[in-house]
Amino acid sequence: MKRKNNSKIKELIINHIMNNKKEYVIVTILFCLGFLFGILFINNTSQIQKEQISNYINGFIDSIKQNSLIDKEALLRKSIFNNLILVLILWFAGMSVIGMPIVYGIVAFRGFCLSYTISSMISTLGVKNGILLGLSSVFIQSIILVPLVLAISVSGMKLYKSIMKDRRKENIKLEICRHTIFSFFMCIGLVVSSFVEVYISSNLALYVSGWM
Repeated sequence: MKRKNNSKIKELIINHIMNNKKEYVIVTILFCLGFLFGILFINNTSQIQKEQISNYINGFIDSIKQNSLIDKEALLRKSIFNNLILVLILWFAGMSVIGMPIVYGIVAFRGFCLSYTISSMISTLGVKNGILLGLSSVFIQSIILVPLVLAISVSGMKLYKSIMKDRRKENIKLEICRHTIFSFFMCIGLVVSSFVEVYISSNLALYVSGWM
């Protein structure tokens, strides 16, 4: 029964992606552009900025090593709150014409942030240590967070296009309801990513930082 349910979920996900291929290509390209820009930004920073980044990364490592002093419950609440705000912005932006550039901007910015963080670690700690710390501290939860952000963005794009094609009140209500339900389920996934960030990634980062 469990295998059958997993098969249905997998089929739903594949069908959703195939039915929205164009939209997923667009948001993936935007994310990759943001990711690339993050790498270029780090590579073109001044020496003063590099020193500031280095101080921040070293401070980040010190805070990881003092893991016992971190209030994980407070950190979890903050992470969940930030993810909920992100969902609300994407949900609302998907329902308006002026909101679509915001959706695109958020997708590109998420790519930039991920790339900037990992590139900063590599620049400060070297390739091996930087990649290890990046993978342990930010990459794991991003495996969950990034696809969900892209999915909500695609849902918003689909809502906008549907409303533009059919402006009947009944259709608008139906599409908004679908977008809301979809965003709600994606929101649950983002909450899971918060737990992964606080209770898994932080412990892995603590383990990795012990080698530095």
